[in-house]
Amino acid sequence: MPGDRSAGLLVRRAVPAEFAAVARLTVAAYEADGQLKGENGYGEVLADVASRAENGEILVAVDAVTGAVLGSVTFVLPGSPYAELSGPGEAEFRMLAVDPAAQGRGAGAALVRACLSRAAEQGCAAVVICVRSGLADAAHRLYAGLGFVRTPERDWSPLPGVDLLGLRRDLPTSPV
Repeated sequence: MPGDRSAGLLVRRAVPAEFAAVARLTVAAYEADGQLKGENGYGEVLADVASRAENGEILVAVDAVTGAVLGSVTFVLPGSPYAELSGPGEAEFRMLAVDPAAQGRGAGAALVRACLSRAAEQGCAAVVICVRSGLADAAHRLYAGLGFVRTPERDWSPLPGVDLLGLRRDLPTSPV
């Protein structure tokens, strides 16, 4: 959960002074993965961190020593304008991005774990996400390694040629 330290990283909620850095790194990460080619305006959506923060929680992974923002994610609950897949009892995260210069330090995994913890704190039974078909194998390995499984019934396409795959991770239930 936010505040956790892992491998020289601190994961916490972003502050408004960091929104510009979050916007830059998110767009840079999506561009580096080739996810912004031919897409109408999605770069602007990614860069609008203030709107995401109004409708969810922006979590950041920062270098525990320098404070540099290394990655970010948007955590939302059902009913948020940014929720795409989540239904009752589920949380969702979107726009997970790690600065291309900081990849390999564990920021992505730390941010996903923070979202899982946040969802459990909110009493959610599961976390759902969608990932772009053909996304780098590293992203698919990350999600599989953290317990996400494919849910093909949730696959969808927001634009022609952009195919999104549904994934879900059940959360442990507390004993009754």
